[in-house]
Amino acid sequence: MNYDIKDPNLAAKGNDRIEWAAKSMPVLELIKKRFAAEKPLAGLRLGLCLHVTTETASLCRALKAGGGDVHVCASNPLSSQDDVAAALVKHDQIPVYAIKGEDNETYYKHIRAVLDIKPQITMDDGADLLSTLHSEKPELLKDVIGGTEETTTGVIRLRAMAAEKALKYPVVAVNDAMTKHLFDNRYGTGQSTIDGIIRSTNRLIAGSVFVVAGYGWCGRGVAKRAAGMGAKVIVTEIDPLKALEAIMDGFEVLPLSAASKIGDFFVTVTGNVNVIRPEHFQSMKDGAIVCNSGHFNVELDLEGLEKIAKSKRTVRDFVEEYVLAEGQAIYILGEGRLVNLAAAEGHPSSVMDMSFANQALAAEYIYKNKGGLPLNVFPVPFEIDHEIARLKLDAMGRSIDKLTPEQETYLASWKSGT
Repeated sequence: MNYDIKDPNLAAKGNDRIEWAAKSMPVLELIKKRFAAEKPLAGLRLGLCLHVTTETASLCRALKAGGGDVHVCASNPLSSQDDVAAALVKHDQIPVYAIKGEDNETYYKHIRAVLDIKPQITMDDGADLLSTLHSEKPELLKDVIGGTEETTTGVIRLRAMAAEKALKYPVVAVNDAMTKHLFDNRYGTGQSTIDGIIRSTNRLIAGSVFVVAGYGWCGRGVAKRAAGMGAKVIVTEIDPLKALEAIMDGFEVLPLSAASKIGDFFVTVTGNVNVIRPEHFQSMKDGAIVCNSGHFNVELDLEGLEKIAKSKRTVRDFVEEYVLAEGQAIYILGEGRLVNLAAAEGHPSSVMDMSFANQALAAEYIYKNKGGLPLNVFPVPFEIDHEIARLKLDAMGRSIDKLTPEQETYLASWKSGT
């Protein structure tokens, strides 16, 4: 079996951590048990480009239980957990190509290793596997039934491909499932981003000015958690509707040019490029802490920062100090990569339970409907989304009401009025 990991001897530790996370992933465990009995993915080659974490390991085990031939690489050079990679290789015989801190060349070498299996279904978190397949190995496209995409950034890329008629197979936008973005993006990103900031800096959030760039679901979660820890939160936005929502939620809304002068912490969660630029860095006060929780490190213009800095050094794990000509020090966390995985462990397993349940069931749906899906990016089917929510409520021991026959008739009728 081919693989490329840091150290196979980390497998025992990784296995313990995978089992710990799995205790908070009851929905995926139910799916795994059904998959083991029914084998709905028998003989299917699956190429996964995801963050190699304890939660991802549970997804890999569920897919393999369903009969899938699973191969995994990292979707970010800094997000891999080396002990988890070792456990998947040693305990599950799942080929993994991921080393935390791998350089860009190694990162793409690992992606190509997964593509070498000629995957029939791709699973992405950021669309790097799919885009590399389309651009470098188009001869393999004939083998692909479909794919899934986990994150907002990836869905944006894929919709751009579809608009240009460049997308050559159907993709399920797992990110757009209600049981994904309402929980994973908001509560998962909110908690794990704050966790990454605190682990890497050990700085106090309470009493600080905390700037959140972007008020999508991820931005909402980060802003709420920062406020809950006592920070004064400022939101920056380009969308007037989201800016109004942030104001109604109780946050100050300012242009980044104004917020950059007063912020203590800065987090970007926009999915766009060069959100914080040299002019913003130059106006920041001494000691400002800057990080990104969007998928790619392009949200911070680090090349521009390098040009205006007179010195750069690493002062703590995942903390780099840039001293500018004016004398102030700016601190960048996790090389500008998503701080919740670069400097912490990513989302709590209880929210990833729903996200990865969507991934597993989307793979089954694609396989069952091979050849009959639209050549486009489309949402997780409504029935799957609601079934995952129902299973999650059951696992939490919660029950909800049901419509009475009278209520069903009323909702289906147009004749009843005031």
